Amino acid sequence: MDSVMIKKGKLKKETTNLLLFSAGKFISIFGTSVYSFAIGLYILKITGSGLSFATNLVLTTIPIIIINPFAGVLADKFDKKKLVVVMDLLNGLLLVILYFISKNSDLSIIGIYVVTFIMTTFTTIFNVSMEAAKPHLVSKDKLMSINSISKILDSSSSIIGPMVGGLVFAFIDIKLFIIINGLSFIVSAILEIFINFRFNFTEMKKNNKKINFIKDIQSGFYYMKSKGHIIGIFMIFILINFFMGLGLTIPIPYIINEVLKLSSKYYGIIQSGFPIGMIIGSLIIKKVNEKIPYDKLLLSTSIVLGVSMIMIGFPLFIKSQISEIILLLYYSFTTVITGVAVAFIDIPIFYILQTTVSDEYRGRVLSIGISIGKIILPFGYLISGLLIKTVDPNILTSIAGITFILSIIVLKFKLNFKIYR
Repeated sequence: MDSVMIKKGKLKKETTNLLLFSAGKFISIFGTSVYSFAIGLYILKITGSGLSFATNLVLTTIPIIIINPFAGVLADKFDKKKLVVVMDLLNGLLLVILYFISKNSDLSIIGIYVVTFIMTTFTTIFNVSMEAAKPHLVSKDKLMSINSISKILDSSSSIIGPMVGGLVFAFIDIKLFIIINGLSFIVSAILEIFINFRFNFTEMKKNNKKINFIKDIQSGFYYMKSKGHIIGIFMIFILINFFMGLGLTIPIPYIINEVLKLSSKYYGIIQSGFPIGMIIGSLIIKKVNEKIPYDKLLLSTSIVLGVSMIMIGFPLFIKSQISEIILLLYYSFTTVITGVAVAFIDIPIFYILQTTVSDEYRGRVLSIGISIGKIILPFGYLISGLLIKTVDPNILTSIAGITFILSIIVLKFKLNFKIYR
């Protein structure tokens, strides 16, 4: 009877952790998504400059690349709970300060840039710390579930955030929204205080808290080199991010808007297919992964992703006229399948890293992986952007899809996906 009560109590604590994690993360990422979209529209309105708008977007990317390795060191050296709570609190206080500074005057563009950069820095440290802490929040059986929840929240915010951001910009004073968003970060931090970050934590040897960023980052790289499965996983990251940029992210809007001349309404529906697919994939990945070994799932899913790239340009091979409704359905289906495929690859990969990387190095390994993805993606964008006007886009997507599939097959047989070794 006592063992049953203990089991029920543990399950209750785990469920509470999941609920608090979900609520805190949703408030943080949803507020950030809405803020980013609304503030972008505000910059466009007051400057009329695409360059100013793009500068703000760049400032949401650069800190992720620069700060990530340092964030990984902090996550490994310090209490992850304190880092998570403090970063949300600092984001909240930053927006509250911005509100009071701009209360009686216009928002300064320079001020917005500075706040965007600092917010992204705090959010980067928050994300790496929370990612590294996930194995401590729930049992191993629920780790795949918490990763799926995280992906669902990310995908949902990418759909709902711009919609709400547009409404905020249209109907609510931007300064009022800034203070509301600031307070929401503080609420999120309060919720995170009640998360048990030691629910599934085994005390290891005492971690050396002394920080030497260069040496600590180097030791993270040495640890990765000593683990064959991590190298294999990062090779997958590189291939996926590069070919997604080359064969999907740039060609889709170009083909739909410039070649097929579909309406902006149809384009919006098609683009929403990707996060919807991510949500669907996140909901079913655990059951699928229980039935199919990950090396087989990765290979088959990568082939699906490569075929999706080929499918993007396929209508251009057909010379006969295709109705807009058929094109809408075709491309919506393709983007949904693409989203499902990415979820099937991403979620298990993070699960493997979380369960096989030592707690002492987990923050650094995850942060380096995220940085690699962020760094390689622009190269795919740049090459695709340069080629798409000189090479038929359907040829470009076909070459990208076929090359991606062949690269994954070669990687599988060369490294044998030493994921569980």
